[in-house]
Amino acid sequence: MNNLITIGIITILVGIALFIIGSLIEAKESRFAVGGFIGPIPFGFGNDKTLLYFIIALTALVFVFWAIMNLVG
Repeated sequence: MNNLITIGIITILVGIALFIIGSLIEAKESRFAVGGFIGPIPFGFGNDKTLLYFIIALTALVFVFWAIMNLVG
């Protein structure tokens, strides 16, 4: 379990670093979207509508996968 937490934190930090580096290198605009769960409800926020829809769909898909795995296992 501790390995999964470490992998998750490293993934988040790498993503933030890539976003910051991309923002500094490209003087143009940067797009981002972040998603998660509040209880069983997926949510997201960002500055691009297309990415936001993708993140919300992805979090909903992860929730469905998690629910199915709980029923099977």
